[in-house]
Amino acid sequence: MPEGPTLAELGEAELIRRLGAFAPTGQFGDDAALLALGRSTPACPHRLQLVVNTDVLVEGVHFSDATTGATDVGWRAAAANLSDLAAMGCQDALGITVGLVAPGHTPWSWVEGAYAGMSELLIAHGGVLLGGDCSDGRQRLLAITALGRLADDRGGPIRRGDGRPGDHLISTGTHGLSRLGLALLQGADLPSLSAAERERAIGAHRRPRPRFDAVAALAGCRPTGLPWRVAGCDSSDGLAAAAEYLAVASGCTALLEQAALPVAAGLEGLAEAESWCLWGGEDFELVLALEPAWADALLEQLEGSSRIGILTAPQRAGALLWSEGGEPIRPPGEAFRHFT
Repeated sequence: MPEGPTLAELGEAELIRRLGAFAPTGQFGDDAALLALGRSTPACPHRLQLVVNTDVLVEGVHFSDATTGATDVGWRAAAANLSDLAAMGCQDALGITVGLVAPGHTPWSWVEGAYAGMSELLIAHGGVLLGGDCSDGRQRLLAITALGRLADDRGGPIRRGDGRPGDHLISTGTHGLSRLGLALLQGADLPSLSAAERERAIGAHRRPRPRFDAVAALAGCRPTGLPWRVAGCDSSDGLAAAAEYLAVASGCTALLEQAALPVAAGLEGLAEAESWCLWGGEDFELVLALEPAWADALLEQLEGSSRIGILTAPQRAGALLWSEGGEPIRPPGEAFRHFT
């Protein structure tokens, strides 16, 4: 047996850091990779960049027949990839390739349903199925690579490390609803919820949407004369994790306002409301760090967005703190971690 730490001992963050040694410096720091597609010319004055990302969804880790049907698995898989494109500044997608792994006893109806779900997402939000591969395996798995593009005339890239002290932190929507939906699908007894609230929460979990509309609003409301500088990422790992990613990559500390947390409607009164808002994950909103004037403009332009805190110079107490008292914000013991 090879010696050294296991993946469980390393954890996901350290694994990614170590894998970064095999790529160009800084290549692994964002939600997706950027590749320049040549230089601008008089005939084509706008510089183009290709945006590429890959996500893997594994049976028993990311989806289960007990909570998610095949069509919703396909939708969620494609949505997760397109959300990463939006988090890099794309306003649409070019397409996806799909790697399918499944045991031989898998019903064709499940595969058909998963691809139908992906197609529904692409029809709704842009892009086409470009191809892929398939293989036998012990459990079902979807590995998707998504392609998008950035053009200078439609804004610019959103990078995790482009935040500065004084930037305002903006959430493009509320958080915690997907986690509430998962709890309901797993049989949680929450009698205080109405039928409409239950349906909305389950829908948020099964059918998330990439926030291309938020990126278009961001590009459209940039104050005149203000250079393009936006830090951001999506909140698939949770609102708190997204804010911390931005802070660490930007060499800052994120101060979140407890009173301004964007808790989704339906969570009011639940003991888990704050925890699910911060750490529930899979809401697929964008968390952005913007200069104050741009933040104000976006809040006016984008319905449902809210200011959740600020970036400051790095503080000894940590990268993610409450603004009210300066105490660290830490994940609960049950927060999801890969390889554990």
